Amino acid sequence: MATIGAESVTTRPAPASPASRRALAASCGVHALHDGYTDILYVLLPLWQSEFHLGYAAVGALRAVYVGLMASLQVPSSFAAQRTNNILVLTVGTALAAAGYLIAGASTGFVLLVLALAIGGIGSSTQHPIGSSVVAHAYDGAQSRAALGTYNFAGDLGKMALPITTAWMVSRLPWRTTVSLIGLAGLAVAIAIPFLLRGTGAGKAAWAETTVPQSAPGEHTRGISKRGFRMLFAIGILDSATRMGFLTYLPFLLRAKGAPISTIGLALSLVFAGGAVGKLVCGFLGARLGVLTTVLLTEGLTSAGILALLPLHLHPGLALLPLIGIALNGTSSVLYGTVPELVSAERRHRAFGLFYTGTIGAGALSPAIYGLFGDAMGVTATMILVAGVVLITLPLAWLLNPTLRRLGVHASP
Repeated sequence: MATIGAESVTTRPAPASPASRRALAASCGVHALHDGYTDILYVLLPLWQSEFHLGYAAVGALRAVYVGLMASLQVPSSFAAQRTNNILVLTVGTALAAAGYLIAGASTGFVLLVLALAIGGIGSSTQHPIGSSVVAHAYDGAQSRAALGTYNFAGDLGKMALPITTAWMVSRLPWRTTVSLIGLAGLAVAIAIPFLLRGTGAGKAAWAETTVPQSAPGEHTRGISKRGFRMLFAIGILDSATRMGFLTYLPFLLRAKGAPISTIGLALSLVFAGGAVGKLVCGFLGARLGVLTTVLLTEGLTSAGILALLPLHLHPGLALLPLIGIALNGTSSVLYGTVPELVSAERRHRAFGLFYTGTIGAGALSPAIYGLFGDAMGVTATMILVAGVVLITLPLAWLLNPTLRRLGVHASP
């Protein structure tokens, strides 16, 4: 049985039209490309550190430029699509992301590399808001939820496939050649987007009806529990900062253990594969065990996993990475799913906007902050710090639990 609006329909949903399937396939491909573009930075950062003689703080700043612009410009990108055309903005954004990698491949110094990443981050800001809008416009009701799930999983596939492919290419070609080829591939995708989406109705898909509006940081969330939302928000910020800090400096830790660049790519793919599983597993655990138990479990295992990784030799460490990935990525499923329980229905759009802005922003800034410690103490001490910071979420989750229980949310005993 499917439910559309207030009416119950006992028949099976009509099969998706060829145009809808084409819109979904194109959006999934673009999502995989853009998420892969973001995460191959983890493979490239150690190479750029050696090439341009960078400290860890500068390495973290490089990623912050890309991810910070990508996060902060998602709302302007959606506004631009409203006033022009979804297909146009998505095509231009993908072309800019590709151009960023082409410029990076031709960079001769740190300044040009920063410019390249800035252009790439601006381009990648278009994908999430517009891609999800296109998919939601192409499918209705339960079909829309399933299609968006497919779209989200495509991003995880890009995170798994592109880093290991990049690492394999870098082991056989100069990094400049590899990065340029990656840029050319993205440019080919950008050229294909108008043809793939032509006739699908994607050009004017209604943003306001299909996605969550964002709000500016600093807006107050009024509703059921301000205090509960603020604690959940703090947990989300620390969780995101831990995830991005760990992923940024994992390649440097592995390189210290003697890993070649191809092995580093494999290692990142193992973490991302575990992360994809973690989204599913921990969503289920959150429903069965409650928020508190799940957060204590995932964040505690994240810290323990990072600390256990430090003394291990390379190959045992690789075996541990999928388990770290499950815990590292699993908490976010529980946190995002709890936001609607803590705010009134009319404030949920703003609450989600604030939550996404804060967590993505924390993920953008944390590598640069951790990099300052890396320059002073080394990568191993920085990883210990990352493992320690994530433990701050445990008392916050404990303090949040009474609020959840009072609201009737399945928390924990």
